[in-house]
Amino acid sequence: MTRKILQISKYYYPFIGGTEQVARDIINALKDEDYEQKIICFNEDAQDSEYICHRKETVHDHVDGVEVIRCGYSIKLFSQSISLGYARELKKVMNTFQPDIVIFHYPNPFVSTLLMKYLKGNCKFVVYYHLDIVKQKYIGKLFHKQTLSLLEKANIIISTSPNYIEGSQYLSQFKTKCHIIPNCIDTERLQVTPAIEKKAKQIRENNKDKIICFGIGRHVPYKGMTYLVQASQLLDDRFVIYIGGKGPLTESLMNDAKNDDKVHFLGRIDDEDLIAYLKTCDIFCFPSITKNEAFGIALAEGMYFGKPAVTFNISGSGVNYVNLDRVTGIECANKDIEEYAEALIKLGNDKKLREEYGKQARQRVEKYFLNVQFKENILTVIK
Repeated sequence: MTRKILQISKYYYPFIGGTEQVARDIINALKDEDYEQKIICFNEDAQDSEYICHRKETVHDHVDGVEVIRCGYSIKLFSQSISLGYARELKKVMNTFQPDIVIFHYPNPFVSTLLMKYLKGNCKFVVYYHLDIVKQKYIGKLFHKQTLSLLEKANIIISTSPNYIEGSQYLSQFKTKCHIIPNCIDTERLQVTPAIEKKAKQIRENNKDKIICFGIGRHVPYKGMTYLVQASQLLDDRFVIYIGGKGPLTESLMNDAKNDDKVHFLGRIDDEDLIAYLKTCDIFCFPSITKNEAFGIALAEGMYFGKPAVTFNISGSGVNYVNLDRVTGIECANKDIEEYAEALIKLGNDKKLREEYGKQARQRVEKYFLNVQFKENILTVIK
């Protein structure tokens, strides 16, 4: 008998974010299984090839063969979309689709209120817990009781790492309901083509005898790029550091690095350039500093290319579950730029150690963080 699954996500492809990618990974993991799937989310301005979305429009479209109900909105409050039509669409899909399983991607506090109202008692309720509300502390306190009620009602709670279960004030209270499903990387997307080989070769030729360090991510505080730039000032000229991505902090980062010829900003880069730098670099830098970084897909991608990673210790974050200290890379005291620089120097001075950690990094990703394992995990949890 075909079972019906409704996912409730904040947004969905072509909008690209960590939660949205997990929602799409679930769709792809289950598309050849005996499930009928739908997604409801807010709309958002985004475009990718034939998919063009506008945040003010409420539309029903199809992605990956699955109906996506996108609810238009006009305003945001505390980074949360507010849609007058969302309640109507949620009630309608709950009544007409009648899902056997609801997968709710948390955090999404305003939608939580509606979901608790319309959730049917005869369906399995899965809370996919991505992260605690860390940045908006006022919102976290405001929805404290609601979060507890949500987790009490859940049949199953999914966490992306054991670290987050232990470190979360909420998940630690519901350990018996928790299941660990690590995020996965898309190996198809990371295929190395002849064009990428050519770019990678050129990067190496442009940096002969250099130790190439590469980091990528949005230039926002929790990504910690400030500390990577500061650590660079403690390195000698054998090192070169490439930083991909853009964001609100880009200008200040460039200003901090204006007298440091070792640091190069790449801006937003496409997958081809990303893979070329992942293939070429000697060390992958992932300097995130808070639990907003719940897992680290970019970290797993760097490790997949056999690169040792240098990370900070983030209490309760899955970053230190992905990268194991002195096994797949080096973990440094949080925000300690001297220790971070020392880790880069240690790896830079020891090619054999880089190769050892890099080999073990690749093996760890292949064992735990590929889509084949993700599919097995999700099928086991929702059966």
